[in-house]
Amino acid sequence: MTGETERKRAAEHLALTLATAGMQRMGARVLAAFLFTDEESLTAGDLSEQLGVSAGSVSGAVRMVVQMGLVERVPAPGSRREHYRMRDRAWSTLYGRQHAPIDDVLTAVARGVEVVGPGPARERLVYMRDFYEFLLGEVPSLIERFEQRRGGSRP
Repeated sequence: MTGETERKRAAEHLALTLATAGMQRMGARVLAAFLFTDEESLTAGDLSEQLGVSAGSVSGAVRMVVQMGLVERVPAPGSRREHYRMRDRAWSTLYGRQHAPIDDVLTAVARGVEVVGPGPARERLVYMRDFYEFLLGEVPSLIERFEQRRGGSRP
């Protein structure tokens, strides 16, 4: 088995793992392609060819990973095609954005705490609220500590 074949299998394995964890399958394959490429940037055509899929399926998947904040559009002077690359510090950016759904949960839990009187239900809701508030409060310092450990500074 050649090194390139092993690389492709590793990329597909990562994509399958991400899909199993809940990511949309084509989005996972596109993300894996970006993670495993040594190219400065990729176009939708590059991805379509590399993955052996239609340009339409790649287009939606690229849009998804761009919206997630993992991939960004980059200038490509002289090219009529859109070029994309992995965003610097993509994972810390993504993790920092993950709190939006938790904010929604906290709003719903706060409403529950307001309407439920003293008792076990209220205690469970207060515990849940306190837990998620704690997690949200820790995210910025976790990202900062990670960046320090890596030797980089957060932009």
